Amino acid sequence: MSWLASIGRFAGFCFAVARANAFRMPPPGRTIEEAYRIGVQSLPVLLTISVFVGTNLSLQGYNAFQPMGGQRLVGMFVALAGVRELAPIIAAAMVAAKAGTEMASQIAVMRTREQIDALEVMAVNPLWWLVTPRLLGIILVMPALTILAIFTTIAASWLVATAQLGLNGTDFLDYVRGSIHARDLVACEIKGMLFGVVICLVSCYCGFQSSKGPEGVGQATNAAVVVSSVTCVSLNFLISQVLYGG
Repeated sequence: MSWLASIGRFAGFCFAVARANAFRMPPPGRTIEEAYRIGVQSLPVLLTISVFVGTNLSLQGYNAFQPMGGQRLVGMFVALAGVRELAPIIAAAMVAAKAGTEMASQIAVMRTREQIDALEVMAVNPLWWLVTPRLLGIILVMPALTILAIFTTIAASWLVATAQLGLNGTDFLDYVRGSIHARDLVACEIKGMLFGVVICLVSCYCGFQSSKGPEGVGQATNAAVVVSSVTCVSLNFLISQVLYGG
């Protein structure tokens, strides 16, 4: 029952956010600021993780196909596993760990300091002022972060495949191009935007629902990254099942 109650409160929060923005333009300056903060500040850790994921994909693919004499198929393995599935999840996980926790902690601290109550006293809707810029900002940058994760993963995989494993770089790229189609990239972009919406709404909700004090801030931050990560992974499976399921 507590889980059902939490889901109901979260649904009510999402409805309140939609209602707060129904007839008002979002704050343009804050939207750009949040987009920069979410996108640029998450970029270093995202690129670092993507590089090592790409290198591991080449190594594991090579070890899997070598006994069957299919080393040339490493490019196909990297494309199917990295582009279709791992790149969107990597982007979502890094943004949840970096930006999502920051959203939850900032709003939770504002709750502790009663700054949210001060916004209401000044006739400023806290959902419009605090949630909307973050939501629009993350929707703007998540597709770009996903594409960068895809490019970095493939580039790192290609480098390891050619420099360390001795594979033909042209064959590698040919298999990548032959395995990835336009709908795969569109699906990745859609996943990125949906994951961004989930991360923002869950993180902001945890911040608004936090209890006062340092313990409440810590609990809200932890809940934000755990719930958003699990939700994104589950949503990724559902989308992949619809697109690629038998």
